[in-house]
Amino acid sequence: MAEPPSERILIIDFGSQVTQLIARRVRESGVYCEIHPFNAVSEASVRAFAPRGVILSGGPASVIGTGSPRAPEGLFTMGLPVLGICYGQQTMVAQLGGTVEAPDHREFGRAFIDVTASCPLFEGVWAAGQREQVWMSHGDRVIALPPGFQVVATSEGAPFAAIADEARRFYGVQFHPEVVHTPHGAQLLKTFTHQICGCAGSWTMATFRADAIKRIQAQVGRGRVICGLSGGVDSSVAAALIHEAIGEQLTCVLVDHGFMRQGEADEVVAVFRDRFNIHLVHREASDLFLSRLEGVTDPEAKRKIIGATFIDVFEEEARRVGGADFLAQGTLYPDVIESVSFAGGPSVTIKSHHNVGGLPERMNMALVEPLRDLFKDEVRALGRELGLPETMVGRHPFPGPGLAIRIPGQPLTRPLLDLLRKVDAIYLDEIRTAGLYDAIWQAFAVLLPVRTVGVMGDSRSYDYAVALRAVTSTDGMTADYYPFDHAFLSRVANRLINEVKGINRVTYDITSKPPGTIEWE
Repeated sequence: MAEPPSERILIIDFGSQVTQLIARRVRESGVYCEIHPFNAVSEASVRAFAPRGVILSGGPASVIGTGSPRAPEGLFTMGLPVLGICYGQQTMVAQLGGTVEAPDHREFGRAFIDVTASCPLFEGVWAAGQREQVWMSHGDRVIALPPGFQVVATSEGAPFAAIADEARRFYGVQFHPEVVHTPHGAQLLKTFTHQICGCAGSWTMATFRADAIKRIQAQVGRGRVICGLSGGVDSSVAAALIHEAIGEQLTCVLVDHGFMRQGEADEVVAVFRDRFNIHLVHREASDLFLSRLEGVTDPEAKRKIIGATFIDVFEEEARRVGGADFLAQGTLYPDVIESVSFAGGPSVTIKSHHNVGGLPERMNMALVEPLRDLFKDEVRALGRELGLPETMVGRHPFPGPGLAIRIPGQPLTRPLLDLLRKVDAIYLDEIRTAGLYDAIWQAFAVLLPVRTVGVMGDSRSYDYAVALRAVTSTDGMTADYYPFDHAFLSRVANRLINEVKGINRVTYDITSKPPGTIEWE
């Protein structure tokens, strides 16, 4: 791991599903931070990380349970400011001599706290005597404080909703300041990092860019790097950053499997080969992919065949350019966090990631992962800093198998892919025209394995049905459908049926995640 900035905050993760939101809020205020699982943190590792302060996250465990997670005992004698959130508050209280109980009454959802005393954590945000909205999600609660603490806010279900030991700069809140449902939560976190911990908030994408270039140069030296470009945000930003660091030592390979959206391959070539003057190999391999997928309808089989074929083609192109010492990947920080949890951290595992430690051993290359400390929104900001076009930086997430997993239940053929490409292009064009693209996390069309009867002119039609999907989300882990008005949906359906031969019915998917997923396959 590269040396992080000198001003940094350590977040000790006790398994909350919203721990990433703590990090996002801290970084949004210009302070670098990292999330470390509690079972990988020791007094020595905290000293080695040398943070300005420590935040203890929430978590699903009960502090009063046998063997429940704890912060390193030595943490509370280091002289560092500590902020405990929910479970983090409870374990701090328990470890310092207070008492936590599991009452019959629990608090989940929106709640109101009464600020009972002034406190450095509330400075400039809340004042004594005010009532403030927060978001609660807890069963256990604090019922007796350790020596040195005082209560500074209460709620109906939590008599110690916020506590403070100002002499040692220890603070605890039972609510979750990191979620948007606590309206002033981000300001409270900023007060902790800036005023209590003394961080200046000078971490920006410009400083990250300069530091990352130095790290890439130090790692690669005179070696050669190969990067698989998909046109997505992550690989595009990684390629642009690495090229700025090592220039002609980088070769990018675009494997065009035939499942990209309309004009995407051409855009990637235009941006990277023509605009940035990066050595780019464009391999058109759609015939190969389609031949290997002939007759396949199972979605998992599709993914495996596409993944294996991609590696085969990529390796072939790597040999043609004379090999490489390093493989560049667009691994992001959420990938790293979730993979740590997958390997035994405290969080409930959501998914494992093929791009974290998933390099085939036979390729015999070291990894260059310049984005592994960044969240998605930070990657977009870095892309703008590097001068990538907004159409690429602001692009919606797009799966590696592309349109291949948006034709469920039927074998893939070139005519069906071309049909879906036209549908997708019209749908996205209407979204952009309506000024809605940036308000939507992801939007796409699915070509259903259904043909329906219709009437077009005076003739009977028997053509395909399509489903349109658009969702809002912050991280893709949960999502809700976008509430288009009927006029918009009517306009899109009219264009699709009139402009795309082979379509006679349009539906809109209003399933949230959970229970559904964003993609259909």
